[in-house]
Amino acid sequence: MQGCLTDHWRRAVGPALPAGRRMAATGRRSLLAVALAALWMVQTPAGAQPSAQVQNYPDRPVKVIVPLTPGGGTDTIARGLTQRLSTLWGRNVYVENRPGAGTIPGAEAAARAPADGYTLFFTEPATFVINPHLYRKLPYDPIADFAPITVVCWLSPAIALSNAVPARTVAELIAYARQNPGKLSYGSFGNGSYSHVSMAHFAQMAGIELLHVPYKGSAGAMPAIIAGDLSMILINMSVFESSLKAGRLKVLGAATERRLPVHPDLPTVGETVPGFSINAWFALAAPARTPEAILDRIHADVLKVLGDTSFVETFLRPQSVEPGGISRAAFVDLIARETPVWGKMVRQAGITPE
Repeated sequence: MQGCLTDHWRRAVGPALPAGRRMAATGRRSLLAVALAALWMVQTPAGAQPSAQVQNYPDRPVKVIVPLTPGGGTDTIARGLTQRLSTLWGRNVYVENRPGAGTIPGAEAAARAPADGYTLFFTEPATFVINPHLYRKLPYDPIADFAPITVVCWLSPAIALSNAVPARTVAELIAYARQNPGKLSYGSFGNGSYSHVSMAHFAQMAGIELLHVPYKGSAGAMPAIIAGDLSMILINMSVFESSLKAGRLKVLGAATERRLPVHPDLPTVGETVPGFSINAWFALAAPARTPEAILDRIHADVLKVLGDTSFVETFLRPQSVEPGGISRAAFVDLIARETPVWGKMVRQAGITPE
């Protein structure tokens, strides 16, 4: 049953349909959402009574795998969350960083961990909705190997530009890039990351040539932008907020569909390049077949943390992100909707699967 549903998912997220067939695309996404929900529902027997192990959860330390380098925004928020869960549960909840290769090593480690609730996975969109389009073979299945818990926060991605580039708006950047083909570069925190795919998609939509320079994390890219060795990066606002205030770089536009609540005066990139926008988030998941009662407990307690004003003001606002907290079913639906969207970006940007 589970294998059949996984095959069904793979068929459902095939090539995006032309604009003239939007109704068919909508139907396919709905079918995908149903398939995903059914797949994750069969991972735990319906009506199963929670065991003593579930009722006493957690009775030992809980590990949260973060597939990115220490010190970045993902890591900071993950550590804030684990700190609060440690207090709430009376058990040590700690982060284990497994960076590299588009979150793949971390995702594989999380997928292979025992499904008992003592290994969780805190990640960005690449794991679930981007990597399936970039790699012909993954060491994990983004659907069959994970039980989604919730989106922890919604990001505020924007394009930051080096002062070495003589442009102050998206329109000026595009004009300069067209006059200087191949001269400009953009960084990302790894091949396949949302920062990589979204910038490649931007370049394709704007009709410009940009050189991609991948880093293991955002920490390596920012000094290069400030020094003028790297032209730009699309990443969460918090990564370059202090440098922006100090005048060491420029911010051109928000990459989201609507203007950012944290910077309402900042135009969106889509106001200059119609149709361009991305949806980026950090989320929490567990290995597939983790008992339903444990997933519900984790979800409920994460929502308690996200509803705590002190947590939001201490860990989220400084990172320029908005608290999440959607239901497990809504997270399933988000993955269903976002998978074909990112697949279309990958194809249109001409990124060749490895």
